[in-house]
Amino acid sequence: MTVFSYFDHDADIGVIGRGRTLEESFEGAAAGTFAIMADLAQVRAARSVRIDFEEEDLELALVTWLNTLLAEAGTHGLVLGHFRLVRDNSHWQGEAWGEPWREDLDRGVEVKGATLTMLRVAQGPEGFEARCVVDV
Repeated sequence: MTVFSYFDHDADIGVIGRGRTLEESFEGAAAGTFAIMADLAQVRAARSVRIDFEEEDLELALVTWLNTLLAEAGTHGLVLGHFRLVRDNSHWQGEAWGEPWREDLDRGVEVKGATLTMLRVAQGPEGFEARCVVDV
């Protein structure tokens, strides 16, 4: 199950993804990021984008994942609402599903990108947490 929440930051928004696995926490961070822009329950999984990247550093991998998703969504005029990520050492492969923006889909606040501010990826007793501040 994808779980996300937010934390306070002066000018921007802090996003926290949580999951049983590292990948689920990244998926949660992606859902939290896109939920700032739209109600994910209203987003149809009509189109997909594939993400493929190399990154050994887990924290930088989170920022890469989020910024690549935002770039792909912006390039194709999509709102994304469903996410899957698989990791094999430093190789990451993901897929996200969504649809083109439609008139009846309320637009929230645009997220410009994920930042290195308050960036942290950690494992705790109840799973993984992936957090960063996103620029709005």
